Amino acid sequence: MRPDDWQLTEDVDEFLARAGEFLRSRAVPHIMLLTVTARLRAHGSAADGAQAPVSAPVFGRLERAGEVRASFYRLPARGLGATPLTPEQADTLAARLAALGHSLPYVSADQGTATAFAEAWQRHTGATPKIRDTRLHLYRLGTLTPPQPSPEGRGRVVGEQDREQLMDWCREFAADVGEDVSIDADSWAGTRFADKRYTFWETPDGTPVSMAGVNPTIAGLAQVDIVYTPAHLRGRGYAAAASAEVSRAALAAGATEVALFADASNPTSNALYQRLGYDLVTDWAVYDFSYDAAEAG
Repeated sequence: MRPDDWQLTEDVDEFLARAGEFLRSRAVPHIMLLTVTARLRAHGSAADGAQAPVSAPVFGRLERAGEVRASFYRLPARGLGATPLTPEQADTLAARLAALGHSLPYVSADQGTATAFAEAWQRHTGATPKIRDTRLHLYRLGTLTPPQPSPEGRGRVVGEQDREQLMDWCREFAADVGEDVSIDADSWAGTRFADKRYTFWETPDGTPVSMAGVNPTIAGLAQVDIVYTPAHLRGRGYAAAASAEVSRAALAAGATEVALFADASNPTSNALYQRLGYDLVTDWAVYDFSYDAAEAG
């Protein structure tokens, strides 16, 4: 295997024409590439609120005997994301990108891939990798098991009349998870929060007490993304009810797989999702790269 076995392109449609079947064949492990390419096709390079990029996104695939074996993406001014890679694949990818002059701020992938690439990137560039403290678990829904007993109330699809409440809760969620994003009426459409379908869990008198969002279904895969309950309402089962309802709705709408990420350091949310029938698929990690030592040498 050689570094130039990796075929690169800046055209997302060209990339998907060759790698799309491979990505769809294992939708859950390939969740990030499926999500990123879908958003780029829908919104262009401004997806996720990116500001006036000075470079184009880069996509790559590793083909052997006419079959795609692995792939990656890099958005402007951001890090690398990849499908699961073997150590050899990670090394050839690092060598290819280093030879092209890429300076990556980070790599984000399943734990094994992220570690293998971080080590390879250090070998080829001298950059120092440091794993982020925040790590994630990736879950896939097995058999949905709604909470018993369920809190009183019902799920309701969020409508246009709920926009102010929805933006308030998305701002609070972003603050809770340390996400630096501006959310208001003017910026809403350019954020990653805007393309989701949300469900509120309401008490019997119609008061929203929790919410859960789900991304558009891609290749049969729906990702539950954004589960939030205001701090003073937690511990009453509302998040479990909202998560179960949005998962049920995704399946009813035709999704064949439902997945989500959870903060590995939060035992409450991880236990909640496992009670609902979510099974652990893999751990997810991010390594940040420092180039001070490399530049000094």
